[in-house]
Amino acid sequence: MALPKIDLPLNTITLPSDDSKVLYRPFTVKEEKILLVAAESRDPLVEMVAIKQVVNNCLFDKPIEEISMLDLEYIFLKLRSTAVNNTAEFTITDPDTNETIPLTFDIEDMEIKRDPTHSKEIRINDDLVLYLKYPNIDDFTKIVGMEPTDPLVNYVIMVACLDTLATEDEVFNFNEYSDEEIGDFMDNLTGDTIKRISAFFETMPKLRQEIKYTNSNDEEKTFVVEGMRSFFT
Repeated sequence: MALPKIDLPLNTITLPSDDSKVLYRPFTVKEEKILLVAAESRDPLVEMVAIKQVVNNCLFDKPIEEISMLDLEYIFLKLRSTAVNNTAEFTITDPDTNETIPLTFDIEDMEIKRDPTHSKEIRINDDLVLYLKYPNIDDFTKIVGMEPTDPLVNYVIMVACLDTLATEDEVFNFNEYSDEEIGDFMDNLTGDTIKRISAFFETMPKLRQEIKYTNSNDEEKTFVVEGMRSFFT
């Protein structure tokens, strides 16, 4: 006779990017094992793949490919705080003294930083309006292995976030066009338009937490935590 299956509770969570609600279940031992193996690897790509798998396992109603990186980070941290505990512990190196500083904070205190100037809409000229979308985890995995100084990093993530191009009469979806056609479109953008696309990324909502500590020189410092990998403990 087979062992009975355990019914897991279902909860809803409000996504910070658009205030929509999705259904999720809590972590199980299976998900904790996935995260432990990824943490031991200390490989950013392995960690991202593990987080994607865990959130995908626990999420209902919405495909993981449609979840922005901000929403995925938010869901993951809520899952972690529910399954493990609200407290995250990690260490940093003080830049002035080079000492190791242990830090602790409550995940429930994390904030979503929003910039009032942020916009997904980029007007190219009087006839064309470009609409951008938030990157998802697959978009980030494309660049995680690239050098930060590689000029193609910005290009790859910009292309990944092109959503639609609208005129007064038509809407063009970028996912219906080839890489070559999109490349031609990008080549014809002005420097001013590229600057405004860059501003979209610079002002995107992000998870942020400020933690104050005092080093051995008795100097009060603030360590800023942004993004999901900082919480990967």
